[in-house]
Amino acid sequence: MLNRNYIKVLKLLGIDGSVSQAEMLVSTLGGFVGIFFISWISFYFTGAGGAALIVPSMGASAVLVFAVPHGKLSQPWALVGGQLVSAAVGVACYQLFPDMLYLASGLAVGLAIGAMHLLRCIHPPGGATALVAVVGTAQIHELGFGYVLTPVLLNTIIILTVAIVFNSFFPWRRYPVTMMRFSDKPSSKEKKSFRYIDKENIDRALSDLDVVVDLSADDLQNIFALALEHAQSPTFDASQIILGHYYTNSKHGAEWSVRQIIDEHKSDDANKDMVIYRVVEGQGLKNSDSCTRTEFARWVVRELYPAE
Repeated sequence: MLNRNYIKVLKLLGIDGSVSQAEMLVSTLGGFVGIFFISWISFYFTGAGGAALIVPSMGASAVLVFAVPHGKLSQPWALVGGQLVSAAVGVACYQLFPDMLYLASGLAVGLAIGAMHLLRCIHPPGGATALVAVVGTAQIHELGFGYVLTPVLLNTIIILTVAIVFNSFFPWRRYPVTMMRFSDKPSSKEKKSFRYIDKENIDRALSDLDVVVDLSADDLQNIFALALEHAQSPTFDASQIILGHYYTNSKHGAEWSVRQIIDEHKSDDANKDMVIYRVVEGQGLKNSDSCTRTEFARWVVRELYPAE
């Protein structure tokens, strides 16, 4: 009873316990590396200090690109476009109303949100970037529209570069998300209609809800498909293990792995029905081994498809 109430409280507060410790550690390290390089490189090139060296909102951007690298609001266009347009809007509002900071502040954040919507680059830290342009120090105000280039553009380029390089070291992560080599979605030739809700229908549903969610229609499609798979097939059947196809164990963090079936020896005897596989991503990369088709099926959680 106590455990059930505890779970209800966690759900009420919006606390998610599904992230692995490895993922937490990688996100923590990523945030440190990103902000370290922003500070170091910015100081090296500008010699400036304080807010003129690093925009405070970069801390929030670091949370997105390192803790939620596959999120819609974390992607490169959202990061770069959101930060730059917000910086420009903030500077313009301050210059129009330098003696009315309360008005300039509200306009800066409100118009920044509107501009990000129009340009399809919603990035929450952009609101803080716009606000700093208004309520920042005299050093910031003296920069004028130079604030957009230094520190905002410089900071953004650095954190974008670090995010791409850093996330590439962890095979279950890729930034931007389009760099993922494998997808849960089959190609159009292999598509199984009963497992997938059309992307167009998801787009219509999002339009009906008229809300911004930090997931793309493709992400939602994959989530729905996986949920249906789990509901309909709690275990993977050995007959679904096919030569040339890719499979994953869906483990979190460093235990994540993708294997491809590269050869097989079929037999009606389950103990002699063998497959040979190669690890193509994640733990054990480039290793090859063999096992029975049944043993391989027990390892598999779902099939993956090469990204189109």
